[in-house]
Amino acid sequence: MRMPDILNIKLNEEDEKIIEQELLICLKNAIDNFISMREIEGEKIREDLQKRIYLVQEKIEEITSISTGLVEEYIVKLKKRINELLAPNTVDEARLAQEIVIYSDKCSIEEELTRLKSHISQFLNLLNSNEATGKKIDFLIQEMNRETNTIGSKANNLQITNYVVDIKTELENIREQIQNIE
Repeated sequence: MRMPDILNIKLNEEDEKIIEQELLICLKNAIDNFISMREIEGEKIREDLQKRIYLVQEKIEEITSISTGLVEEYIVKLKKRINELLAPNTVDEARLAQEIVIYSDKCSIEEELTRLKSHISQFLNLLNSNEATGKKIDFLIQEMNRETNTIGSKANNLQITNYVVDIKTELENIREQIQNIE
């Protein structure tokens, strides 16, 4: 084939049109298959993200139920500790109430939980959107990480800390998966 004049290929205009049509058919099939594969992959990713965000939501609900009793636990521990250190019934109730207010304000995670729930709602809305939402979801995950970190630093409870670790793990998995979407 490399030797000159041994093999000559001559195409006429009609042959070129037939080849062009055949190539266009193959190209269309390849593009259709590519789009179909991307849609299937996108649906699988959406299902995975939805499953993961529901796990995060469950952990947040657990934290919410635990956090409601944190101040009461603190009050009991504080009174017990004061009675151990001081003579019985010598507690200044006004000072104790002041300390409880300061503590409850410092360890309150209600705002963070409310924002996390809002972010989850927005996340689910974006998942069901037909627009390109990758960057928006990525931003929401960053915000959810911030709120989760704040909860972890404020909460003075081992169970909540364990849930925070679980949430952060799922958020990291979501963040990695988001890199696969537009």
